[in-house]
Amino acid sequence: MPKQDQSPKKKPDKPHKKIKKTVLFSAIFCVCFAAVAGAAMLWMFFFIKAPAGTRSQPVTFTVSSGQHLSIIAQNLKDQDLISNLIAFKLYVRIKKATTRIKAGEYEMNTGMSPQTIVNILTLGKNKLYRLTIPEGLNMEEISTLAQEAGLCSRKQFLSLCNDLEFINQLELPGMTLEGYLFPDTYFFSKETDCKTLIKKMIYTFNKTFNDKWKARAKKIGLSVHEVIILASIIEKETGNGKERSIISSVFHNRLKRQMRLESDPTVIYGISDYHGRIRYKHLRRVTPYNTYKINGLPAGPIANPGAQALKAALYPAQTNYLFFVSKNDSTHKFSTNLKDHNKAVKKYQLNQ
Repeated sequence: MPKQDQSPKKKPDKPHKKIKKTVLFSAIFCVCFAAVAGAAMLWMFFFIKAPAGTRSQPVTFTVSSGQHLSIIAQNLKDQDLISNLIAFKLYVRIKKATTRIKAGEYEMNTGMSPQTIVNILTLGKNKLYRLTIPEGLNMEEISTLAQEAGLCSRKQFLSLCNDLEFINQLELPGMTLEGYLFPDTYFFSKETDCKTLIKKMIYTFNKTFNDKWKARAKKIGLSVHEVIILASIIEKETGNGKERSIISSVFHNRLKRQMRLESDPTVIYGISDYHGRIRYKHLRRVTPYNTYKINGLPAGPIANPGAQALKAALYPAQTNYLFFVSKNDSTHKFSTNLKDHNKAVKKYQLNQ
């Protein structure tokens, strides 16, 4: 008979021991994962709160339209605005801000945290450029200022100012936008297109020329466009605010008497060969703007008047004046008749 195996048999592991090992391994894994995740979260927290540099230096940062996040991040790092490319891109994705970054030009500094930078980029807080339009400039002069500010080319600005389709869209009378480019200080980003820039000026005009003024224009027998024409002449005739309503009274009085306005600035606007001095040949030349030769108001505004000139055109002083002449000190001598006016001309203009 064969011999029976006398060696002791190994007892199989009990099921509960296997479960204990599995639970132990799971617990160790969870602890390690939690530790790593906690460390990662802590690292991310310090990254988004801490600026890249120890010194704060101003930086103008540009995001182009359609620019990829990787390029934006690299440019930020190159300009010392962030310290870690991977961390920044990860934070942007966690914030779901990848598609919310707006193109434009931004004022930043190296003392900003990544959190602040992302907020600026997603809110579109673009760098703004100041454009100050003084009272009394014409649209060609304004176009030059817009170009110098880097906001719109002079050619494009003037093209829009003479675009009848665009003018009709704005629901404005006249053949150009002359008179409606309201003088003010504006702030625009580099992303602002030329149409938006002009529309802002028109919006400011419409906001200023309110219903009360429209009712006043109707009361004195003038259209809004005629008020603007008159205000533009007043604006060009005097730089002295106290005289605007008196200058206005002279033109109103002349219009009522059907006298020609005989305003030098209107003559200048209608000629191309003016070089700083008006001559008799200019006064004799017939143009739609030469108020020495035509009756009533010129063909259109000759400048862009401010609120005070518009108000003066609507509310002239009560006078009997029909003439005025410059005293060469920003003020004028006013007269009610031609004889006194000629005396004033001799005194102040001919040095007699």
